[in-house]
Parts: sequence; structure tokens; C-alpha cells
Amino acid sequence: MTSIRELTVNTSKILSVPIAAGAFGILVTIFLASQRVLKLHPGGPKLIEIAEHIKQGARAFLVREYTYLSVFVLIMFVAVGGATSEWEKSGSSFIIGAVLSASCGWLGMSIAVEANVRTTHAAAEGLNAALSVAFASGAVMGLSVVCSGILGLVIIYSIWTGTTQEDTRYLAGFGFGASSIALFARVGGGIYTKAADVGADLVGKVEAGIPEDDPKNPATIADNVGDNVGDVAGMGADLFESFVGSIIATIQLSEQFADQKTTYGININDRTNDIRALIALPFWIAGFGIIVSIVGIFLVRTGKTPPKDQIQEVLLNTIRRGIFIAAFLSSVMSLVSCGILFGFKSTLTWELWFCTLIGLVSGVFIGVFTEYATSFAYKPTRSIAKKSRIGSAGVIIQGLGIGMLSTMAPVIIIFAAILACFELANNYGIGLAAVGMLSTLGVTLATDAFGPVADNAGGIAEMAEEPEYIRDTTDALDALGNTTAATGKGFAIGSAVLSSLALLNAYKIDAKLTQIDISEPEVLAAGIFGACLPYIFAALTMMAVGRAASMMIEEVRRQFREYKLLSQNPVRSPDYQQCVAISTEASVREMVIPGVLAIVSPLFIGCLLGASALGGMLVGAITSGFMLAVFMANAGGAWDNAKKWIEAGQLGENQGKGSEEHKAVVVGDTIGDPFKDTSGPALNILIKLMTMISLVFAKNIFRDTAAYDNKRYWIAIIIGVLFLVLAVAISLWMRHKGVGKINFQDKNTIQIDDDRTEKVQEITVFDGIGEGV
Repeated sequence: MTSIRELTVNTSKILSVPIAAGAFGILVTIFLASQRVLKLHPGGPKLIEIAEHIKQGARAFLVREYTYLSVFVLIMFVAVGGATSEWEKSGSSFIIGAVLSASCGWLGMSIAVEANVRTTHAAAEGLNAALSVAFASGAVMGLSVVCSGILGLVIIYSIWTGTTQEDTRYLAGFGFGASSIALFARVGGGIYTKAADVGADLVGKVEAGIPEDDPKNPATIADNVGDNVGDVAGMGADLFESFVGSIIATIQLSEQFADQKTTYGININDRTNDIRALIALPFWIAGFGIIVSIVGIFLVRTGKTPPKDQIQEVLLNTIRRGIFIAAFLSSVMSLVSCGILFGFKSTLTWELWFCTLIGLVSGVFIGVFTEYATSFAYKPTRSIAKKSRIGSAGVIIQGLGIGMLSTMAPVIIIFAAILACFELANNYGIGLAAVGMLSTLGVTLATDAFGPVADNAGGIAEMAEEPEYIRDTTDALDALGNTTAATGKGFAIGSAVLSSLALLNAYKIDAKLTQIDISEPEVLAAGIFGACLPYIFAALTMMAVGRAASMMIEEVRRQFREYKLLSQNPVRSPDYQQCVAISTEASVREMVIPGVLAIVSPLFIGCLLGASALGGMLVGAITSGFMLAVFMANAGGAWDNAKKWIEAGQLGENQGKGSEEHKAVVVGDTIGDPFKDTSGPALNILIKLMTMISLVFAKNIFRDTAAYDNKRYWIAIIIGVLFLVLAVAISLWMRHKGVGKINFQDKNTIQIDDDRTEKVQEITVFDGIGEGV
């Protein structure tokens, strides 16, 4: 009889490290929120008034979104409980996962709307003061996500425990709840923020020629609200789901790996304890990751403000220091975890540690390459900016090309990681690599989440007419935030592929599949269908942004015209709340069809074509979604930073803000906005959500199901018909209400001053897309 473990493991030992780390992380979160953010002065009355408008708009949107989502959660609770006959375990876990995912979004938004105005005020003191406030708010967000995630898993595992895949299936319910909320939060928040952003940019900067965040623009408050509900709240729910999903996937494969690695006699306790050790490992790695992330967070600071042409390089090096040191310490603590659980002399210890190390290094490499592809410190983004000399078409073509090329490096990295981890520790090793990649999420998410805060701070500075040097400081942090945001998306997408592959293997075990044969016609057809889904999903979300942006464009033009906002004597001040209401209404309505599509697709294919075909669909969706997500995130980030490079005056004299070159890159940035902040980020949730749903329903619905099974195919027909009825009804209603249409007849003029009007450039990007889905 052979055992793989060194330490006798029980439930208390499994949970000891994550409980201690989660509790410590919460204490640090409270300290950062109270001492680094809330304790600081928010500035003068004008700053506070503007920030209050943003805060009220963000809270109003999330309250409305969560009200709709609460109905969805109750419906899915009934579906999960009824289908699995596990109301207490899977059903309750689904509720807990959904509530915690939504809570992370709310917490992130709450600290961001407090930090934005304080960052503006701190920018008067210098770069380091502003970075300290903005990054502290991002750290609060990052630590809230990882601590909530690990403690949520600890709570439900301590209640129901389990060692076999059968016994721990309720964890998939937790992941399903987290994924569902994450998808709707990302899509809804992304539509909100980009509708306001696109509307504000096209009418304000391109047509009227006024600066970004000019207080004359009625969409500026909605734009800044969008940063908080999309880029912060949506991102929080998104990465909460990624973090817990990687741990769940690894735990689900522990039993299979233990059976592959050991030979047992009649003593069942040895097998049980070995599985417990394998379950403990992802918990411990994630727990120690929280602690080392805290170390990395406190290492992020700058000295004196560097010269203007060196700001981005200095800031990037500052962020890298925190991330790289945290990654190194995480690798050391992962080795310690493996050694304690399995023995430092054991070959298995080193195999498992190498899997974790591969995940960590892969994440760092993906981040570094993403930074290269999207930062204006490097050639790819600068090449996009230089194409502005031949117009917006050159900017768009170059950006598309850079985005497509940028998929190559992440693909090679993930390709190598999958093969190496499988060779070392089979499918369990692949899941462990995802845990390793996200083990330092506390600090990597902090570097991602501070960007929207800096963006908000710049907007507040512009609206309050603060001195130019304050806006220069916030713009520098915002440009850095765009790069780190793209890096964070790279981490999320890479970990999504590894987690989804691990979950797919767990699904195979639950569905009693020995293989997924792509040569079978049903499997091939389902694979093609799955490969198409990310494109359909991305199209729906892009067009949703277009419709919402069209309504915003019409409203901003109306206010410019009727209120004479651009003249010396406007009739009244801008109606900011009307633009906030437009974005809120549009985002809540438009998130329904893409969200429901993601949930019903695996149920439809599984019931119609069987368990094996559903596996093929998941393979198609994972591969296609991975490529498309990387392309959209990187192209959007590069377009955005190309604009900022020109705005910083780097292209040449008379080629900065207000020039024809600037207008050309604004068009590229406008296209890139829904790429990088709506459709792209939601794709990694899409592939994990579909895999998680398949795992939840595998045993009771899909197991032993063949194509056109007499007991299941009618369920597929009902699901398909109901979805089509819903989609057509919403589309016809929008067509009837004229959603997304712009009046281009005699109302396409804006008031420039009291004596003359100027015909605006007709923008045809959104023509016709209000005609339905």
C-alpha cells in the first residue's frame, strides 16, 4: 500500500491556512479603506458636489441591476435545486456564490466612489500622493475579492465537507452562482459605461471639439458613473468568479488524481487522507497568495514625480515591483505548502509545485506581453498612433492587426502550460496551474482596479476646472491603468482557459464519458456551434452598446441644441441625470438576451445532442472564446493608449489634442471601448459559466444521454422556443420604441454660440443597429 501524503490531513487542517489568510486580509482591507482612503480630505465643495453626483448614479444603477438579478437568482435556485435534487447543498451554494459575487461588486463600487475625489485632491501634492490613494482603493477591491472568495468556499466546505467528486459537487453550485452574477454584472456594467463613454466622446470631442469630461457635456457624469459600475463593480464580480472557479476545478479533480497516483490496499483511510491533502493544496496556495499579495501591495509607491517623458516607465516599474515580488514569494510558499502536505523528498511535491510555478510564470508572461502590446511605451501602440496621419481608417486597420497578432504569445504560453502541467500531474495539474496563476490576484487586481479611479479623478478635475497639472497627474495614472487593466484581463482570460479545461474534465467524469470523439457528427456539429457562440455573444453586446450609445448621442445633441450649452450664455446647466437614466435603462434591458443565451446554450445542446456533444460544444467555445477575448481586450487597450500618447504631445508639434490626428485616434478609441470593456472581458466568464453549468447538471441531466434521447430532446425544443420568443419579443419591443435610432433630418446641428450653428459630422457607425438584435 502506497500513500502520497506526508501529513495526516483533516478538515481543520485543510481550512486552517485559508481561514487565517482570509481573516488577516479582511483586517488589512479595513485598514487600507479607513486609513489610506476614507481618512483623507475629499477637497473643496465643487469637487464634493461632482463626486456626489457620481456616487448617487452608481448606487442607483447597482440597486436597479441587483433588483433584476435577484429575480434571476431565485429562478435559477429553483432550477438548480429541482434538477439536481440537492436543494440544501447545490441550491444553497448557488445562492451563497451569487450573493458574494454581487457583494464584491458593491464593495468595489463603494470604495471607488470615495477614492476618486480624494485622488483628485491628492494629485495637487504630486504623483505619489495620487497613486497612493488610487492604488489603496484598488487594493481594497483586490483583497475584498480574494478574501470573500476563499472564506465563502471555506464556509460551505466546513458545513458539507466531502472528499470525492460526488461529495463536493455542491462547490460547482457555488461557482455557477458566482459566474451568473459575474456575467450579468460585466455585460450590464459594460454596456452602461461604454454607452456613456462613446456618446460623450463622439458628440463632445469629435463633433463639438470640447475637451474630455468638459462640464458642458451632459454625458460626463454618466461616463464617470460607468467607470464605477462597469470597470470596477463588474470587474470585481468577474475576478471573484475566476478566483473561486480555479479552486473549485482543482478540488473536483482531486479524487481522480489520487486514484491515478497511488495503489491502495484495504485501508480506505489512506485514500481518503490522500484526497484531503490534494483538496488542501489549492486552499493553502490561495491562502498564502493573499498574504504575499498584501506584501506586494505595500511595495507599490514612487518617489518624486519623474520627467514627463519617463512617467509611464517609472510607474510601470513601480507596479512590476509589487507584482513580481508577490509572484516570487507565492512560488516559495507554494513549495512550502506542497512540502508540508506531501513531503519535501517526494517526487510528487516537485511535480505539483512545478504546475503551480508554471501557472504563475505563465500569468506573468501573459501580463508582460499584454503590456508590450497595449502600452504606449512600446512600438505596437505607437504604430497605431502614427497611422493617425492618414486618418481614422489607418488607425482602425493597424489596431485590428495589432489585436490579432497579440493572440499569438498568449496562445503559445497557454499551449505550453497545458501540455507541461498534464505531463506532470494530469488534469489536476492544469487546475493547479490556474490556482497558481491567480494566487497573487490580490495585488494584480489592485493594479487593475485603480485605473478607473484615476480616470474618475481626472474627470472630476476637468469638471471642477482644477489646474492643468492635476489633470496631467491623473492622466498619467489613467494611462498606466489602461495598461494594467489589459494585463489583468490577460490574467483572467488565461486562467479562464485553464480552469475551463479542468472543469471540462470534471464534467467528463460526472457524465461518465471516456472520451469526446470529434469525428462523430453530433460532436463536430456541437463544436462548430460552440465556436460560434463567443462571436454571437460579442456581437450582441457590441450592438447593445451601439444602440445605447445612439440614444446617448441623440440626447447630448438635443441638450447642446436646445440649452445652447456651447454658447457663452446657455439657457440652463446640462441635465446630467437624463443621461444617467438613459444608460441605466439601456444596460438593464440589453443585458438580458446575451446573459440568457450563455445559460441556455449548454442546456439546449446537452438535451438535444447528448453529453458527448455538449463536451464538443464546450471545447469549441473555449478555444474560440480565448482567441476572441485576447484580440478584443488588447486591440481596445492599444487604441485607448494610442489616443493618450497623442494627447501627451508625443506625436509631434501641432499633432496633439484637437488636431486631425487626435480626432482619428478618438474614433479608434471609441471602437475599442466596447472591445476592451464590454465584450472582451465578458467572454472569459462566458466560457467558464457554460462549463460550470454543464458540471452542475452533468449527473442528473446529461449522464448517459445520447443524441436525440427520447427523455431529453423535448426539453431542448422547449428551451430553444422559449429563448427565441424572449429574443424576438425584446427585439420587436425595441423596434417599436425606436431604441437606438438617431434623427438625422434637420436636427443634426449643435449650437456653437449665440449667433451661429454648425452642422455636425454625421456618424454612421451606429446607423441601423437600433432595428433590433
